[in-house]
Amino acid sequence: MANPNIAGLTSIYGRTIGAALTTGATAIITNAASSGKILKINSITVANRDGTNDADVTVYATIDSSVRYLAYTITVPAKSTLVVSSKDTSFYLEELDILTALASAAGDLDIIVSYDEIS
Repeated sequence: MANPNIAGLTSIYGRTIGAALTTGATAIITNAASSGKILKINSITVANRDGTNDADVTVYATIDSSVRYLAYTITVPAKSTLVVSSKDTSFYLEELDILTALASAAGDLDIIVSYDEIS
């Protein structure tokens, strides 16, 4: 597992990814082995698009094979949005690191992640 030197970078690409969450753990972002990239996570938001029911969200990063929670079973009220992480709390995913999320109810929560892909 390499940790690219971001002082000697050759490219930075802004990326945004979104997914509908289910009750099973879903890998939202995976930084593959030998990718030569580091991913700077700028923001993570979770929206509850259900008009009636609240739903819980769990978001975690697997770093060096250890699970580290960013949000653990936090309730997102119906028709509202939760900011899990913002520019003020940005963090990096190195090679082999994974950002994962799941919901207490399938089809209620959407996640949007904004990040920089640095190589």
